[in-house]
Amino acid sequence: MTGEDIYLKEGFKKLCEMHAVDLIHPHPGTSGGILETKKIGDMAEEYGVGMAVHFAGTPVACMAGVHAIAATNNFLAMENHSVDVPWWDSLVEGIDKPIVNRGFIKVPEKPGLGVTLNEEAVKQHLLVPGYFEPTPQWDQERSNDRLFS
Repeated sequence: MTGEDIYLKEGFKKLCEMHAVDLIHPHPGTSGGILETKKIGDMAEEYGVGMAVHFAGTPVACMAGVHAIAATNNFLAMENHSVDVPWWDSLVEGIDKPIVNRGFIKVPEKPGLGVTLNEEAVKQHLLVPGYFEPTPQWDQERSNDRLFS
C-alpha cells in the first residue's frame, strides 16, 4: 500500500497498471481534492486495486474525504489520526457527534460538505496566533510561498 504523498491520478496509474500494490492510499487533501480522489479510486478499480484513504486533518477536511469515498466503489477504509484529540469534534457543527462513531463516519446529507465551521472552537485551538489575519506578503505581483513551505 502506498500513495499518501502522491499527487493526481497519473501518479497512481503506473502503480495500478503494473499491479505493484494491492491497495492505493491517497490523501484527499494532497492527492488533488474530492473529485480527484474519486477519479483515483475509479481508475484503480479498473485494475482491480482497492483504495484505503489516508486522512490527517480537521473535521472539515475529513468530511471532504468522506464525500469522495462515499462515491467510490472500491473504497475499503479511511485512516484517521484525530479520534484521540478530545476537542477535534468541536471544530465543526451541524453533524452527529462523535464524528467517528464505532469506527464509522455518517455521510452528511446537508448542502456542501454538510458541516459548519465552529470559529470559536478553532480560535481556541490555534497553534499560531491569528485567525484570517491580513497577509500583505501576498499582495506583490511576484509573491511566492517560500515563507511558508
